[in-house]
Amino acid sequence: MLVVDDHPVVRDGLRGQLDSQDDLLVVGEAAGAEEALAVLSVRTVDVVLTDLRMPGIGGVELIRAIHARHPGTEVLVLTTYDTEEEVRAAMAAGARGYLLKDTHRETLFAAVRATRDGRATLSPTVRGRLSTPPAAALLSDREVEVLRLVAAGRTNRQIAAALFIGEATVKTHVQHILSRLRVSDRAAAVAAGFRTGLL
Repeated sequence: MLVVDDHPVVRDGLRGQLDSQDDLLVVGEAAGAEEALAVLSVRTVDVVLTDLRMPGIGGVELIRAIHARHPGTEVLVLTTYDTEEEVRAAMAAGARGYLLKDTHRETLFAAVRATRDGRATLSPTVRGRLSTPPAAALLSDREVEVLRLVAAGRTNRQIAAALFIGEATVKTHVQHILSRLRVSDRAAAVAAGFRTGLL
């Protein structure tokens, strides 16, 4: 796991808490987006835990870059900012979850594990601020593209060709869509997409 925050004391505190868990290990820290991307260029990280507002490149831009360059890395936001605009921007950029810094440490541990497993997490306060069903905020732009092609009846191979990505990547996107929308199959995902205004 990589911890990204411009406050050293916050990074130290998070590392201490996370490293207390047998199955969680902080392998790096970064004070900003540029440093985080440099770390990711030389080592594989399963989860990036990041703040949103930092000097230089902002958190949303960092999330977008990670989503594009390191598709095997999931992002969990941990911040003090909880406006609907910021939540939606982070989730659309590819964040898997969004927590506030007043989150209890056990909740943080559970969210990190969920993020690592590709499951979405929103803190209750954040979820309550969304004006539309949270499922609509939990899909990235690419996942919405995939869902639209699923709704059009395209196979994984056809979706891969249309989006110029690998078929395995499409399968991963579909699995994430099912998880985020809390449904068990493609038909139910399409129904949820229409119900939440995604389609």
